[in-house]
Amino acid sequence: MNNASLLDEAQQYLVGGVNSPIRALTPFFTKKARGAYLWDVEGKEYIDYCLGYGPLILGHAHPDIMAAVKEQLKRGTLYGTSTETEIMFAKEIVKVVPNVEMIRCVNTGTEATMGALRLARGVTNREKVVVFSGAYHGAHECVLAKAKKGSVAPSSKGIPAALVSNTIPVKFNDTEAVAAALSSNDVAAIILEPVMGNLGCIPPKKGFLEEVRKICNETGTLLIFDEVITGFRLAMGGAQEHYNVDADIVTFGKIAGGGLPIGIIGSQAGIMEHFTPVGKVYNAGTFNGNPLSMAAGLAALHVLKRDKVHRRMHRSFDELMNGIRCLLPEDAVLQSVKGMFQIYFGVDGVCDHTEAANVDKERYMRFWKGMLKEGIFMPPSNYESNFVSYYHDSSTIQNTLDAISKVIK
Repeated sequence: MNNASLLDEAQQYLVGGVNSPIRALTPFFTKKARGAYLWDVEGKEYIDYCLGYGPLILGHAHPDIMAAVKEQLKRGTLYGTSTETEIMFAKEIVKVVPNVEMIRCVNTGTEATMGALRLARGVTNREKVVVFSGAYHGAHECVLAKAKKGSVAPSSKGIPAALVSNTIPVKFNDTEAVAAALSSNDVAAIILEPVMGNLGCIPPKKGFLEEVRKICNETGTLLIFDEVITGFRLAMGGAQEHYNVDADIVTFGKIAGGGLPIGIIGSQAGIMEHFTPVGKVYNAGTFNGNPLSMAAGLAALHVLKRDKVHRRMHRSFDELMNGIRCLLPEDAVLQSVKGMFQIYFGVDGVCDHTEAANVDKERYMRFWKGMLKEGIFMPPSNYESNFVSYYHDSSTIQNTLDAISKVIK
């Protein structure tokens, strides 16, 4: 089979030929992957900077994770009961993540943010939530909202307006907008990506997270960090550790599952115990804490600590960033935070969704297609982030820089 024939067949049985929309932009089907590389069904090799859209900080098919999953498969895939591995996994999370005493495991980042917002509303007895325009917190109703002519509207068809009526979108990196949205003291929570990964890579301005923390304290609003992307990537303790700002509730996914589906909600015990069966905030799931994800996630956490992964990965990352900066034309900018980056054309910087709308997306796609031809797989959208793994070594970095030098001329 080749990529073209598989696409024709996929379009007969899958909507748009895919099970997730972003994949429709990728013109190949993957057959296998290992380390920093993946191979399509025609045998072409790619250096991978998409990395499953973030989870694979340890690269593809890490031997310790593969061994843990194989061992669990021998014992079964689902029990409907608790397992000791769930306790071991939770203990590891609590050890390394600041301000977290208890967790609840779910299956996706979407479930984690949905549960975190429900928890915040249950704790505060308030209904309103603040989100940042252009951010992504999964595919559930109250976060699929956009500002529209002084009000709020659903950002997808199929969502009744009533379901976003308590959602307040504001601009990222704008403390005045945050203060205004929370000034009525009736907002349950503000949820944010500490680094916006759904607009490429937009770091917080200096002091922004600290000011948001202060405003939340003053208004009785719970601060939720959506660390589905940044968790265990910026540092072992995620963005909370990297920026030295504690959230009230944190959500994780991606890296924490070692390449298998996972979502995590974490907080202090006094907040977490509002969840059932102790409290009255409902949360449940047949696959919550499922044995395969627990085994893979536990193995991933052990490797991250044992092999000092962040030290090596960040060293390679800095090498790549320094190389890219030397190659970019004057009308392009590189934005990055440890382990994640994006290149924008036609602007000198991007700090929120309005500035992201002004980037030259067509030029980025020409760049992306050129890099793909050279065997470098980057996200097929300017609004996604690139990632670096433990296996992106100096040789891989140099091959990438050579390709950029060739394509960007």
